[in-house]
Amino acid sequence: MDTPFSTLIRTASHEQHTEAETSSFMGDLLGGRLGVDAYARYTEQLWFVYRALEEGAEALREDPVAGPFVQPELFRTEALESDLAHLRGPGWRAGLSALPATEAYAARVAECARSWPAGYVAHHYTRYLGDLSGGQIIRDKAERTWGFDRKGDGVRFYVFDAIGNPAAFKRSYRELLDGVKADDLEKQRIVDECKRAFAFNTAVFRELGGEFPLSA
Repeated sequence: MDTPFSTLIRTASHEQHTEAETSSFMGDLLGGRLGVDAYARYTEQLWFVYRALEEGAEALREDPVAGPFVQPELFRTEALESDLAHLRGPGWRAGLSALPATEAYAARVAECARSWPAGYVAHHYTRYLGDLSGGQIIRDKAERTWGFDRKGDGVRFYVFDAIGNPAAFKRSYRELLDGVKADDLEKQRIVDECKRAFAFNTAVFRELGGEFPLSA
């Protein structure tokens, strides 16, 4: 492939990425038209997905394909649990429930972690690089809309304290993608899995939209 893989994976999944980030639920959330409960419910769904990503990471540390992507400074589960304790109270686990779309998403992540490291990379890319980029827009909107302290409780998921220079980190991450140990056929499969990951996100947003419809 003449095109760098990081460029290929971004451009090939652009349509699915746009569909996910322009969902009606996310538009309503970022537009300040939904209450903090909708934000908390979304945060709950993220917890299930990141638990699958990060529980699967340990076994992949030495894998030649996925291993270079396993970087603890990215891990989000602890931050999500801190946010959920702030949003739902100390008993947050008791009321936790995954939407059907979230269950399917987390199950696919776990499956890739177990049996297809290159597929795990696709999910790793769509989540973490998105958190470092567009996730900062969500943090800013959440702080403004619901009064969270800047980079404080309620939005810690979006704060990467262990990454001093996000722009440099993203450059190095793209270099990892460019050097991924996979042939052209496997790279195409990674791209397809990336599209699938965005489709899972869209499905989660659709179900959240069903739970939090705007009044006419």
